[in-house]
Parts: sequence; structure tokens; C-alpha cells
Amino acid sequence: MKDILEQLEQRRADARLGGGQNRIDAQHAKGKLTARERIELLLDEDSFEEYDMFVTHRSTDFGMAASKPRGDGVVTGWGTVNGRVVYVFAQDFTVLGGSVSETHGAKICKIMDMAMQNGAPVIGINDSGGARIQEGVASLAAYGEVFQRNIEASGVVPQISLIMGPCAGGAVYSPAMTDFIFMVKDSSYMFVTGPDVVKTVTNEHVTAEQLGGASTHTRKSSVADGAFEDDVEAMSEVRRLIDFLPLSNREKPPVRPFYDDPSRVEESLDTLIPDNPNMPYDMKELIHKLADEGDFYELQADFAGNILTGFIRLEGQTVGVVANQPMVLAGVLDIDSARKAARFVRFCDCFEIPILTLVDVPGFLPGTTQEYNGVIKHGAKLLFAYGEATVPKVTVITRKAYGGAYVVMSSKHLRGDVNYAWPTAEIAVMGAKGATEILYRSELGDPDKIAGRVKEYEDQFANPFVAAERGFIDEVIQPRSTRKRVCRAFAALRTKRRQMPWKKHDNIPL
Repeated sequence: MKDILEQLEQRRADARLGGGQNRIDAQHAKGKLTARERIELLLDEDSFEEYDMFVTHRSTDFGMAASKPRGDGVVTGWGTVNGRVVYVFAQDFTVLGGSVSETHGAKICKIMDMAMQNGAPVIGINDSGGARIQEGVASLAAYGEVFQRNIEASGVVPQISLIMGPCAGGAVYSPAMTDFIFMVKDSSYMFVTGPDVVKTVTNEHVTAEQLGGASTHTRKSSVADGAFEDDVEAMSEVRRLIDFLPLSNREKPPVRPFYDDPSRVEESLDTLIPDNPNMPYDMKELIHKLADEGDFYELQADFAGNILTGFIRLEGQTVGVVANQPMVLAGVLDIDSARKAARFVRFCDCFEIPILTLVDVPGFLPGTTQEYNGVIKHGAKLLFAYGEATVPKVTVITRKAYGGAYVVMSSKHLRGDVNYAWPTAEIAVMGAKGATEILYRSELGDPDKIAGRVKEYEDQFANPFVAAERGFIDEVIQPRSTRKRVCRAFAALRTKRRQMPWKKHDNIPL
């Protein structure tokens, strides 16, 4: 019996070594942790339960029969984050470059099936050279099986992808279908075709970092939601994110202890809006002053800065925030901001996370570039996302809410539950200057007359009271009392039940 137990421990030790000490040292030399080290940082101490440690590949071609490392390049199992169950897989680059074989894919699929069955998030740590060439179509089939699980798990359990090394070719489509993607600066990259293929086909000379590094995907493509300095920060921040999320679509997000008075009055908000309507201000200041303990987990911070998305807590409960940012492009809506916000709104609706919308929007960005690239269809994504969302929706209009952009930003007409406005709000078809130039075109030659018309229009329409008179605004509130009013609104909506008409699924304008 003792010999058998010793043999088991030896097999486990061999499996834990992955590709061997030399390859582990090489991984560390690149500033990267191993798969097991990453899992250890991600999960609560001693909570990891590993499965399929002894699985090996079945390939015999190209001399593969001579090398059958245990685990086959991926570590899978479950553990807890702050006491809540999550399922995790981490590709091990020290074993055959983390390449995906038939059995490697089967291990990932098993974990994803368990996550869906048991209602817990899936966290995938990607660090792989791609499909295992020696296995040919069997490797591609493994990818396809993983993709199918990503699709079936979408909206059922949260899916989070960490890109912590290379992720190329078909491998990129699995993270692309997950809810959140995070990268590590200078050590991770994603692309469908690598720099060598790009050079051959298009004669473009580009580095891997330029083509698919963290900066590219957080600033330009919007593929990634955030980038971190190193593996340690990445794991810490993902733990923080998981704390905002429910385990599945069958559960509510966790309620955390809070030490911030829901009735807290913020006098400084009374002077947040500048006297000059064309002067910007930082909408993040309002978000921090509304949130419990000022804690705001921002997503896609480096992309489409004219709109802010992320999570806060109010009375200990998770709330998704969408907010125009006057500091960037005056908070205007455009293709990028509409796509960014629509995706976030749909995630919140999938997982019963209430949505707070803070509005200061002068309209949609005009111009041929926007029109040629489909701002109509992309803007409709945000409109559609808000209209189909059945979670509690609270809206606060702080300043401008003009034209179609007013309707799009969770207005009462898209079934906003509680719609507040500050006294500084301006709800109208367009700004006073533009409106008077259309209404009084014949008087454009007389500056004094036009100035009087502008003043007349501002007095009549550049306020929230016309909308309030029609019931489109539920209440005009004091800025200082915003936290109290918003907290009470969400408290009243906790038992909200709303059903959309039956359908197989909708056809959002993609």
C-alpha cells in the first residue's frame, strides 16, 4: 500500500512540474507565471480542486508517442474567490507551448459543462501557441467544441478570459465570445493572423505587440476590457470583478457589507455643473460620489472615453453604470461609444444587474466618417439594448439631453423605471443656437434679434420642466441628494418583474 501511495505522489509531482524545471525557468524569465501559480493567486488559499491531472494526449504521429506529459498542457478544476465557487482552466505554456489537442480541449469542455450545470462562472487563462499541428483536424474539432460551449454558456454563467501570453488563430474566438477579456501589458497578444502572415499577404511590417498587444486591443479594437501591468495585478483585479457578479443567471449578485450612509448628502454636487454650458466637467466625480465608499470598477477605460461603463455598489448591491463623459468629445454618442455601452447594458440585463444611466449628451457625432461606417446601425444597438433590458433602470440627466440621444440614453420611452433630472438639465430637440438658426432663418442678419431668440428658446426649452410636465421626468431633484434618491429608487425596484413578448431570440442590429 505504501508503495502505491508513493507512486501516486510521484505521479502528481511529475504532473505539477508541467514541461519541466527548465521551461518553468524560461516562463519566469519572460516575466510570466506558470499556470498553477496563476491559479494559486486567483483562488482563495488551498481552495483549488484539480481535475484530469493525469490526462495525456492520444497522438502517435510525428513522434508524439514518445512524449506524453501529464495534464496535456492545461490545468483545470474549481475553487473559490472570496468563498464563492468558480471554475477555471489555465493553459500551461511549459507543456508543448500550451497547444490545444483533442484531450486538452476535452478537459476545458468538461469544466465548462460543470460550470453550466452547477451555476458558477468560468475563468479561462489563455497562454497557448494555438492548435497542435501534429493532431491536425482533431485539434480544430477540440476548438469547435469549446466554441459551442462558449455560445451555450453565454448569458447563463459569467465567462471571463485572461490573455496571459500568445492567443492566435482560431484560439482568439473563444475569448471573443466571453463576457470580459483582460490582457497583460508587454506579454500577451491576440490576432487571427500573425505578423509573418500579414507581411506575406499585405506586405505590412508590424510587430506582434503592434498587431495584437494589450495597447492595441484596449485602445483601438475594443476587443479587451482592460490591461494590467503583470500577472499578479491581473489576478487581483479579476478577483475584484468577480465580487461584483452573480454566480449565474439564476442568482442575484452578492450583497456586500457597506459603511456608507445611503442618505449621504454631497454638497459639492450642487456646483459640479459649470455656469458655461460649453465647459466640460468630469462625470467620474459624480460616479465616485454616488458609489458606496467611492468604489468604481471601470471597464474599457481606454476605449471610447466619451462614455463610461463599469460597476459600483449602492447599499452593498451591484449596479452597472453607463455615463456620458463631457471631458471627451463633449460626451457625444458615436459608433464606438454606442457599441461599448450596448454590450455592457446587455451583459447587465443577462445577469439581473440593475442599470444606472447618467446623461449629459449633446447628440450623435455628425460627419461622413460616422455615416459611412454605419452610425445608424451602431447607434441602434444601444437603443435596442436599453429597450430590451428588463432589469431595474434608473436615469439621472445632469445637463444636456438633446435629440435622439436623449431617447437612446434610457429615457422613459424605453421603459426607464425612474427618470430624474437636475435643475441644470436641458431636454430638447437640439441646442438653443442651432434651433433658433432653423426657426428664425430670416432673422440671421440681425445678431441682436437672434440673441433675443436664443434667450427666448433657452428660457422655454433649456430646462427639465417641459419634460417633467409631461411625466417623462419623474422628479427634478437637488444634485446634492442624488445618492439618496438613486438608492431609494433601486430599493423600490428590487421586486420588479417585467416580461418581454415570447420569442426564440431577438435580432439586434449587429
